[in-house]
Amino acid sequence: MSSLFSPLTLGGLTLRHRIALPPLTRCRSEQPGNIPGDMMVDYYRQRASAGLMITEGTQIEPRGQGYAWTPGIHTPAQVAGWKKVTDAVHAEGGTIFCQLWHVGRVSHTALQPGQQAPIAPSAIPATGVRVFVETAPGAGELTPPSAPRAMTTAEVKAVVALYRTAAENAKAAGFDGVELHAANGYLINQFISEHTNFRDDEYGGSLENRLRFLREVTEAVSSVFGSARVGVRLAPLFSSTDETRVYLGLVESDPHATYIQAAAMLDALNIGYLSIAEADWDNSPDLPESFRRALRKAFRAPIMYSGRYTQAKAQAMLENGWGDLFGFGRPFIANPDLPARLKGGYPLNPVDSGALYGGTRKGYTDYPFYSV
Repeated sequence: MSSLFSPLTLGGLTLRHRIALPPLTRCRSEQPGNIPGDMMVDYYRQRASAGLMITEGTQIEPRGQGYAWTPGIHTPAQVAGWKKVTDAVHAEGGTIFCQLWHVGRVSHTALQPGQQAPIAPSAIPATGVRVFVETAPGAGELTPPSAPRAMTTAEVKAVVALYRTAAENAKAAGFDGVELHAANGYLINQFISEHTNFRDDEYGGSLENRLRFLREVTEAVSSVFGSARVGVRLAPLFSSTDETRVYLGLVESDPHATYIQAAAMLDALNIGYLSIAEADWDNSPDLPESFRRALRKAFRAPIMYSGRYTQAKAQAMLENGWGDLFGFGRPFIANPDLPARLKGGYPLNPVDSGALYGGTRKGYTDYPFYSV
């Protein structure tokens, strides 16, 4: 029987074990330019013992940014900064994918080129969420997103091409693959959702049409890396609460049908893995077992789960055959040597919640490794 510490083959890569660093927004890029700097190099190097590392959300173009100080992958300086990260991770024997991110409507004019309105499938404002804008060097504030404008069909196709360019940049930066951020109410999720997509062209209407943007973006980045080195992150939510509206936002009327069809489509495209972002607040409900079973049937390649996972819960999921790889978010933030700690049964450092987003090395690269 497999354990969390058994190897896993993914996209022709052999992962050392099943404990992954999931995408974690930290807002530590260097300014101006949203460039990965030495602090980020150290952060990822410290955590390179993960079986698989996925970077924080990395915007594919200037309009794709929804939060100050998040890194990009669309300028030569950003690519050079990420190359230092991947070199450091590979020197430690690690495997790292870049999460390609476009926030769509979850942005503010202050973050947009020329202070224009954010782009979205339809001109439906995002409510119940906040974006982070810089108010002075090293200082910022949370604010409601600006009202978006609907993209033309030509603009949709142009953004698909921007994803391809971002994948080319990720390859030049030395990444082993890419993950598409299609969860958490951001751009790809906005195309999928019946609540945010009211288009009357080929990208709107039926579920097949609402999945078209995801399909085309997946095909575009697969043309760069090969489909086996592409992952897709989805957030199938089955209940609406205050937390989902604030954090994840989009709960379909039939989430089972929506996301099983999405998974079957991605399976047919032969992508390398599917990443499922589960609700992660206190006392959040588990996904229905019926969905986990159906997902396993619809998708043949490895499935990664993240969201308040413990070692015991991950092992149980593995033994049930529902998941293959597991992201540990906050525990990996506070414990750069998390795999060794879990394998040895060592105590875990607590996370400094006040230092999660933005700031200095405090609460970022200063967490201690375990000393036996």
